[in-house]
Amino acid sequence: MIALLVIDMQNAYFEDPALAAKKERLVGSCNELLEAFASNSHRALLIGTQHERDKSTWSLNMLDDDQGFIFRGSTQAGFVPGLAVDGLPQLFKTRDSAFVGTDLLARLRNWDVDEVVLAGVSTHNCIAQTAADAFAHNIRVTYAEDAVAAEDTQAAADMLRILSAEYRQPVQSTAEILRRLSSEG
Repeated sequence: MIALLVIDMQNAYFEDPALAAKKERLVGSCNELLEAFASNSHRALLIGTQHERDKSTWSLNMLDDDQGFIFRGSTQAGFVPGLAVDGLPQLFKTRDSAFVGTDLLARLRNWDVDEVVLAGVSTHNCIAQTAADAFAHNIRVTYAEDAVAAEDTQAAADMLRILSAEYRQPVQSTAEILRRLSSEG
């Protein structure tokens, strides 16, 4: 079974001008994938980041800088307008990898998932860390090429090249993923 993980499509990340310029395309591609997964009886999960103001969930760089971000309940923590979130299960994390400190692995095992399609931001951080941990748990990964983005395009391209080669994690267009889903259904 294949599941779609839409990662960090939250207001805070799109405050960055490089990502803001890509928001409309990303929302459209993510929504297209969400619709296709639902219509082909595959699971989808919205994954976001959120922190507590008391510093208990802050990462080292946040603690070093004494600056938190994406606080639970804030506008920054909300999913971007236009993203089709209604009725979808959600998971919140405090680290780059969606596996660290969450029940993601249990959810995927309960759904009999052996492959995830990753969409969202940022390719070289949260997407990459989640992909590496999926590999460590013997879960195959496909990157939705037109549904992932980063504020640092060179770092993102380098990371995808490395993960694709080393972990055999292909990068496919939304059209290629949709063809795969429809051929399985």
